[in-house]
Order: sequence, then C-alpha cells, then structure tokens
Amino acid sequence: MQKRIFDEIKDLITEARNPASMQIDRDETEEILRIINSEDKTVAAAVENEIPYIAEAVDMLVETFKQGGRLFYIGAGTSGRLGVLDASECPPTYGTNPEMVQGIMAGGDKALIASQEGSEDFEKQGIEDLKQRGFTAKDVACGIAAGFRTPYVLSAIQHARKLKARTIFITCTPRLDLKKDVGVAICPVVGPEVVMGSTRMKAGTATKMVLNMLTTASMIRLGKVYENMMVDLQMTSRKLEERSKRTVMIVTGVGYEEANKVLKAAAGHVKTALVMILAGVDAQEARLRLQASNGFVRKALEKT
Repeated sequence: MQKRIFDEIKDLITEARNPASMQIDRDETEEILRIINSEDKTVAAAVENEIPYIAEAVDMLVETFKQGGRLFYIGAGTSGRLGVLDASECPPTYGTNPEMVQGIMAGGDKALIASQEGSEDFEKQGIEDLKQRGFTAKDVACGIAAGFRTPYVLSAIQHARKLKARTIFITCTPRLDLKKDVGVAICPVVGPEVVMGSTRMKAGTATKMVLNMLTTASMIRLGKVYENMMVDLQMTSRKLEERSKRTVMIVTGVGYEEANKVLKAAAGHVKTALVMILAGVDAQEARLRLQASNGFVRKALEKT
C-alpha cells in the first residue's frame, strides 16, 4: 500500500521540484519573496486556460440552483478549507440560504483550524459525509484536490456519480493524467511549487480563484448582482448595513437619510429598495416586480 502511494505521488506535477527555487534556502529575504511572487504571477494564466470548463461548470450550477439543487464542495486540507470558506461567504454576500452552497472537509470542523492530514485517506468517510448532508441526485458535488488522488475526495465524487448526480472536480493535475471520470474537470496546471509539495501556495491560489469564479458567476446569472454591485447581501453587521445604504445611494442618487428610510420600508432588502426608488413604487409592488422577473433588478425596472 505505502509503495503504491509513493509511486502515485512521485509522478505528480504538484510534487515536483521547481527549478526556479532550487537555491532558495541560500537566498536573502527579498530574493525569496521575489521568487515566490514571480511564480504566483503564473497562476492567473493557468486559470485563464480553464475558463471554458469553468463556464461549463457555472452553467451546470445555475441550472441546478434554479431547480432547487445544492452545491457541495468536498476536499481535504487546504482544498477542504478553501471550499468551506467559499461556501460560508455566499450567505452574507448574496443572501443565499446556508444550505445552498456547503463545504465538507476531511476531518470535520476540527480540521478547519488544526491539521488532520490522515483523514484524507478514509475513502468511506467521504461517502458517509455526503450522505450525512442529505446529498441527492439533484445536487452537484465538487471535489477539490490539487494532486487529484485524494481518496476521501475521489470516493465522494464516485458516490455522487453513482447516484447520477452532476459532478465537478478542481485539480492542478493535467487533464490527460486524470485516471477517472469525474464530470467537469477544471485543471489549472500551475506547475511545481516554490517549496516542493506545498500546495497551499500556487495550487491553493488557483483553487481560490476558480471557486471565486464558480460562485460569483453563478450568483450574477441568478440575478444577485445589479450592474457590478451586490444587491442581495444581508444586513447582518454594521458594515453590511452601511454598504447597503451606499449601494442604494450610488444606484439611485438619493441621500443617506432617504436610503436609510427606504431600506427600512423594504425590510432591509436592497433589491426591493432599488426598485421602489427607480420605479417609483411601494415595497409591495417592488416585491411583485422582482418576483415576476425572477429576482433580476433590470427586468423588474423594465416592467410597465
């Protein structure tokens, strides 16, 4: 078993040595940072190459969300934490139900703050964790594993596929090297890390960028952005309360007090406040317009 794992790891590009950093242990601080920064500059290009596949995944997610399905990220270590992070940011940013996008990671909640590296080897636990969340065929499972081979993640994705659910897999392994059908594969190949095998670096950055794109583009397609502003955010903190007022002020041109007044009448819902002001209607009519337009502010304003 151990020799098999050794053989799997030794050929992974994420486990290779980087020629640009071979002497980094001799370098002064500034040169170390320049090497890291130079390597980081290559990440965006690797993600750009995957845009057609990311777009396919986004279209899948939009369709799934419209049908009441959910997105489940599943990963281990850095990959798992990034999935949990992206999922946890959706409710305050876009006003989504916490059930809509969920993050699952090997080792559970404890692994979020303290390494539980051995948990990535438990294949059956990946399946069990999906089952415990009530995963069904109408949901989407998105596996995240920089080196692709993580047993916990692969088993969960194979389970989802057996259920005929749609799946996505984010990995920094070349597409041609993938040994299993994992659905829509997103493969930003960032090459060897500055420190061999430290995939929290370039691979982690690439993963974060892809996750940002998946949920952000999906939420835009679902009408949760007007122009380039969040309009479904929840006023759950003072900062978000003030951001809501500022958004209303920027879009409509009203003053601070008026924005505050209309938001109160709209029960704190930015979209409703925008339609109330721009269409000159009351809260009830604004809500009806938004309902008829599937939540898109532009369409709600076009209604005569």
